[in-house]
Amino acid sequence: MPKITNLVPGAPWQEIHSTSKDWDLFGRDELLQMLNHLHLIRAFEEKVLELDGLRLIHGPAHSSIGQEGGAVGVMSELLSGDQITGSHRGHHQFLAKGLKHIGTQDYDPIKDPVSDEVKHFLYRTLAEILGLSVGFCKGRGGSMHLRWEESGAQGTNAIVGGGVPIANGLAWAKKRQDKKNVVFTFFGDGAVNIGAVPESMNLAALWNLPICFFIENNGYAVSTSVKEETREIRMSSRGAAYGIPSFRVDGMDPVAVRIATQMALDVMRSGKGPAIIEADIYRFFHHGGGLPGSAFGYRSKEEESGWRARDPVLRIAKEMIDRKWLTLNEDVAIREHAKRAMNEAVEKLTEIDDGTRRIIPSLWPKVEFRDAGLRGDLSEFANVRFEELETATGKIEELKFIDAVARVMARRMEQDERIFVIGEDIHRLKGGTNGATRGLADRFPGRIVPTPIAEQGFVGLAGGVAMEGTYRPVVEFMYPDFALVAADQVFNQIAKSRHMFGGDARMPLVLRTKIAIGTGYGSQHSMDPAGLYSMWPGWRIVAPSTPFDYVGLMNSALLCEDPVLMIEHVGLYETNGQGPSEDFDYYIPLGKAKVVRSGSAFTVLTYLTMTSLAILAAEELGIDVEIIDLRSLDRAGIDWETIGPSIQKTNNVVVLEQSPLTASYGAMLTDEVQRRYFDYLDQPVARIRGGEASPSVSKVLERAAFVGIEEIKEGFRSMMADMGRPLS
Repeated sequence: MPKITNLVPGAPWQEIHSTSKDWDLFGRDELLQMLNHLHLIRAFEEKVLELDGLRLIHGPAHSSIGQEGGAVGVMSELLSGDQITGSHRGHHQFLAKGLKHIGTQDYDPIKDPVSDEVKHFLYRTLAEILGLSVGFCKGRGGSMHLRWEESGAQGTNAIVGGGVPIANGLAWAKKRQDKKNVVFTFFGDGAVNIGAVPESMNLAALWNLPICFFIENNGYAVSTSVKEETREIRMSSRGAAYGIPSFRVDGMDPVAVRIATQMALDVMRSGKGPAIIEADIYRFFHHGGGLPGSAFGYRSKEEESGWRARDPVLRIAKEMIDRKWLTLNEDVAIREHAKRAMNEAVEKLTEIDDGTRRIIPSLWPKVEFRDAGLRGDLSEFANVRFEELETATGKIEELKFIDAVARVMARRMEQDERIFVIGEDIHRLKGGTNGATRGLADRFPGRIVPTPIAEQGFVGLAGGVAMEGTYRPVVEFMYPDFALVAADQVFNQIAKSRHMFGGDARMPLVLRTKIAIGTGYGSQHSMDPAGLYSMWPGWRIVAPSTPFDYVGLMNSALLCEDPVLMIEHVGLYETNGQGPSEDFDYYIPLGKAKVVRSGSAFTVLTYLTMTSLAILAAEELGIDVEIIDLRSLDRAGIDWETIGPSIQKTNNVVVLEQSPLTASYGAMLTDEVQRRYFDYLDQPVARIRGGEASPSVSKVLERAAFVGIEEIKEGFRSMMADMGRPLS
């Protein structure tokens, strides 16, 4: 017979219940403030549903009625310097954090009407949900993307679980600053099983981050019950897997939530890492709108009435009345103050027109605001020193490309303590898999941050660090294909953050990755990411082809307040080229292409390894080709001031890329060229590109998939023939 030992979790997992004594200990004043906040949030949410019924809310209205107790219980213990992220159902979290931030202890909600400051806060929040210019995100965020940085509300999120990795980044920054501030990230039971959440829990535990994962277990992901989602329906059980202290609590009891919050804060503020709180709560209405879930058949009326009897607003009022700290009329007075404040907000945002309530037209955002703030204005480059190789003031020498990568990063980390590098295996193997971080781990302890295999978790964390604003993360994806594992954080979060939150949320993040075409790594490690990233406004993309350009462009990437993708190519790493000997402090402008070979026959637009091969092909064929190294590839970075005159001179264009036809950058560029310069073109833009399929592992099939010198020469010959100038 085997010997069996029952295992126990390495961290406590506890269920918290409040007692009558707990209510007594908090006292009248604290409970009165909590009750006031509950009434304000309830009145706000009721008004949202009313406006939704009038069809004045464009998009979903995810009511939090019934769930307010959890948010108010948590925020009653937080400081303004503590931060939160939330979910698509996040009105109550945002409101509770803001109310705590601007609240005063001497305010009497029974006698005094709602203060002007609170009224303005409610007005701006409602304006945002209505999509108006006076909202916190200038109308771009709406109901699901609420952000008020000053209060510590760093953003609610429409992607299930999407805000969790970002919150990890905020917590990472808080720990580095050693300010004892903490982060709470709110999400529902439906998010617990999505990859971003367990990845983030693991990283938080591994690095002892001061973050609380607050699970609002309302029993349903839209209409799917928690029992249909998972076998272990006690969501706080997840903490045992990662060694995280976890607490389970009745979320309809705000005092119990507050006690659990105190216990979690004891863990986090003492430097012992993360905590989990699972609050069993209930949304009184359907996933969106003002109908109950029973109207859609997935919940019974009996279930709903049972939960309504446990309403957290009623609970606090009853406990206070029982202790003679409140009368029924005083409770009514607090509610009436809240309702009047909301009525005033509605009157300031809407008007009656021909018997129908409508949004006041002047409050809508101007259509010209559509793209404003999509990316920064690059004003941070006002006083930097731009240089090109031909006019460089420093000494130039032959430099191996990969050495330029490591040396410029070392220089910037030496000069700027905010910079850190995060990624897989970057601390060993003599500088990662290719030597890009060679020597940095020893020189900069704690700033070369190795990660588990968790791309969504660590790139999202880096996005949160960048959003927080104190540090500048450099993320390494070992291969660009791995971005597809982390696609939500890369494209939905990092790329959209600045614009989505009103154009003011900076995102100073650099993402380094390498193209491994030709190395035999097959279909899932050989992507050229340029085409994919260029589809998402928000990313700036640079692709240097020489050591000199790499240094200048990396310096610019690290200065930029927008996210920058730095594309490298393994085919360049071991090559030598001209680069700086000692001066690693110059910049090359983002959005500046370079004519690397002048000519008049036709214009070639290309980047990375194709630049030098295009020059070689033109010289070997003896044709007068003008070759432009694009260097910046995002739409805002395409240098039409350099490209345009070349096209007007040659009247013929070839777009050259090494990669396959699919996920192609060249397709976008070709379309742009033909629409902009149609009248100057003697023929359609020609393309030299790989096949349709991704590269295979087989050496023969891989070579057939991408462009090399032979394909470039054939493409150039074809171009000359189409121009009526065939080569002999």
